[in-house]
Amino acid sequence: MKRNTATAATATAAAAVTDGLWRQCWRRLRSRPSAMVAAWILGLIVAAALLVPLLSPFDFATPIWTEIFRAPALAGGHLFGTDSLGRDLLVRVMWGCRISLLVGVAASLISVAIGVTWGAVAGYVGGRVDGALMRTVDVLYTVPFIPFVIVLEVLFGRQFLMVFIAIGAVSWLDIARIVRGQTLSIREHEYIEAARALGVRTGAMIWRHVLPNLIGLVAVYATLTIPGVILFEALLSFLGLGVHAPLASLGSLVAEGANEMQANPYLLIFPAAFLATIIMCLNRLGDALRDALDPRHEHNPHD
Repeated sequence: MKRNTATAATATAAAAVTDGLWRQCWRRLRSRPSAMVAAWILGLIVAAALLVPLLSPFDFATPIWTEIFRAPALAGGHLFGTDSLGRDLLVRVMWGCRISLLVGVAASLISVAIGVTWGAVAGYVGGRVDGALMRTVDVLYTVPFIPFVIVLEVLFGRQFLMVFIAIGAVSWLDIARIVRGQTLSIREHEYIEAARALGVRTGAMIWRHVLPNLIGLVAVYATLTIPGVILFEALLSFLGLGVHAPLASLGSLVAEGANEMQANPYLLIFPAAFLATIIMCLNRLGDALRDALDPRHEHNPHD
């Protein structure tokens, strides 16, 4: 009974500390104009990606042979112009934003889930388990990314799900190492020793006491990972290994636009501009979140 009471009190205290940390983090974020501007721009892009395909009379995949290579114009309904099949580029760019953001968020969540679990177990258990898990990470670091994706597509076919699996399977290695290092430090704290003395099991210890202390680190890493994953997907699509027709990501649209860069530069400019804007906004938010979660960081009022 005493052990349960002590464990519950420790968990409650940890939850209170975490709640206070996030309140301070939100206050610091709101005081940063650049972070708020990035958040607003990203929010507008997400809203446009969700609403434009629903409100537009044009379909992202249906060719319109009489509208091939229409230049961008306010009149005629094609604000961003049309592509080589007469499809409205605005709708396709918005669909591309959907796909790129979906891949970025989903693959990042997969990589964070695997990496945090892997690193926390390795760091807390230690010994031979730590050695075996981290040697596995070292081996996976040597696997070339592009050939790995090609092997997956040869074995399982060109499926949209393969993009998530391929990116998520290799992007968790860095966070696993980072979490392991933090866990090695956390497990030496006095409250961990007290919980261990009370007989708390390894799984409960990691879930209740180790992971809550890694939330800030994981949030920052996930925010900074999403733009990297989006660029990974864009590279795969540019090489013809990612999203396949009729779906389109920003990477595949950039690849299509590159083929028409001289005759119809707008086919490259619009998807490239949205890709660059999304990456910059996510990077700015990630940097701001990292600084907001660091109590040693001094606020710059002009940031």
